[in-house]
Amino acid sequence: MSNQQNSKNIFSNIKQDFPASIIVFLVAVPLCLGIAVASGAPPLSGIIAGIIGGIVVGSISNSPLGVSGPAAGLASIVAVSISDFTLLSPENLSDIQKIQYGFELFLVSVIIGGIIQLILGFLKGGVVGYYFPNSVILGMLGGIGVTIFMKQMPNIIGIKSDTSLTEIVFNFTEISTNIAPGAILICLLSVGILALWERPFMKKNKVFSLIQGPLVVVFLGIVLNEIFLKIGSNLALVDSNLVKLPIAENLNEFKSFFAVPNFAEALTNPNIYITGAVIALVASLETLLCLEATDKLDPDKRISDPNRELKAQGIGNIISGLIGGLPVTQVIVRSSANIQSGGKTKLSAIIHGFFVLASLVIFPSLLNKLPISSLAAILLMVGYKLAHPSKFKEMWAKGNRQFAPFILTLLIIYYVDMLWGISIGLTIAIFIILSSLKPAIFFQSLNDSSSSW
Repeated sequence: MSNQQNSKNIFSNIKQDFPASIIVFLVAVPLCLGIAVASGAPPLSGIIAGIIGGIVVGSISNSPLGVSGPAAGLASIVAVSISDFTLLSPENLSDIQKIQYGFELFLVSVIIGGIIQLILGFLKGGVVGYYFPNSVILGMLGGIGVTIFMKQMPNIIGIKSDTSLTEIVFNFTEISTNIAPGAILICLLSVGILALWERPFMKKNKVFSLIQGPLVVVFLGIVLNEIFLKIGSNLALVDSNLVKLPIAENLNEFKSFFAVPNFAEALTNPNIYITGAVIALVASLETLLCLEATDKLDPDKRISDPNRELKAQGIGNIISGLIGGLPVTQVIVRSSANIQSGGKTKLSAIIHGFFVLASLVIFPSLLNKLPISSLAAILLMVGYKLAHPSKFKEMWAKGNRQFAPFILTLLIIYYVDMLWGISIGLTIAIFIILSSLKPAIFFQSLNDSSSSW
């Protein structure tokens, strides 16, 4: 079946696409919230990105099974960028206003990243993913995974999200009085459930393949904490340990929740453009890798157009940035859930976007009962998968030429930042490739008696 035929018959598989969209929605919501928390951004920004990824990107893309939304791979970039831009805020603002100021500057970077992606799509830059060294890509994903994993430590024990691991270790005596035992308990139970859901016997069971682990974790977190609150237990979590989505009383108030990019202050700052370029690079690579993986998993073996996908992602990021959302990419977790749930066309991705929108309008108060430690558990597993020990073993087995750029990229991303990590890793990889090349032409002296013609 060609993509053209697929687009003409988009509603012909509604019986398969509609149930699949529900499963994707149930997987997407906790990930949207969790990635926003990991990014140091407002939880609403993750939901907005999920809506845009489903409705806008899903409508423009010709990937039949790919699902887009906020990506864990960009969480560390977003967190560092918002933090850096917050430092530029005027001194007379409150702490909350300063964070909002930094976020509004960051939104301009999201828009710039989307414009770059759109240009790359028209320039047919979708092939770039085929030529990027695999060692650097795995190093990038590993660095992102380690960063996400380590940043969840405060959320696991229920203290301020911006507390570093170093502060936890060296100031544990002071911090220990603020630790929330309920957060630790819920996180441990949630990690256990997610690990169980990864076991082969669970994946083979059709019921458990439809009821995804993150959904169970969300349900468990809400129910457990409500029980703790009901019985007056000291394990109960409140305030900063719960998700905080704004609840609107009317349409005008709902509109006011969407952040607006601060163009006036941002466009004169060169760091805004650098961040936009990094977002474009990482988001495009993650999208192209996911696109290739999704096409391989497609039972109908359809091939998606990578250039059109870049255009779709670019438009999605421009719109997401304009209304206060995180950057979006095509993501493998939601895409694979779509495939496993029997999705057939991109209609399932589009409908899932409308479900995410409905969740924001209809039951934000329910989502506000969700413990952040539940989201931390989901992100711990995401980080673990991105930096899985098997990838270290695989790259080590391939020798220093593969392992060196892999580990350097990973370490520099974790200890410095994404741009330096990718740049140095790519430079090392190219140097190794060039140094291993052998000349294709051999010159031999005519005086050499051993020469022959």
